[in-house]
Amino acid sequence: MTGPAVPAVPVADLPPDAALLDVREIDEWNAGHAPGARHLPMSELTARIAELPDHDPLYVVCRSGGRSARVVAYLAGQGYPVVNVEGGMQSWAAQGRELVADGGSGPEII
Repeated sequence: MTGPAVPAVPVADLPPDAALLDVREIDEWNAGHAPGARHLPMSELTARIAELPDHDPLYVVCRSGGRSARVVAYLAGQGYPVVNVEGGMQSWAAQGRELVADGGSGPEII
C-alpha cells in the first residue's frame, strides 16, 4: 500500500524564483548546492521546523529526490505548501545549473 501522491516538479520546470530547501546532510551541502537555497538537514527537520522559510510553495531538494519526497510528505501533512524537486541535485547538476561549494574544492554532487 502506498501513501498519497507527493506534489513534485522536475528541475527543468522549477520557477526561476523558486524557494529551495536543501535537506541533504552538511557534507553533501558543502560539496555543492544551489545558489540561494536554504539548508536544513532531514535529520534535524523536526527539531528545527520553526526555521522553515516562509514561502508558498517551498521546493524541497536532496541528492536524488528520495529524502526530499519523504520530507514533502511529512510537511504537507503538517499543512505546509511544499513541492518535491524530482531528481534532486543530481538532476540539477546534470542540467548544468549553477552550483556553489562551501568546501575547499570546486562544487560536485555527492
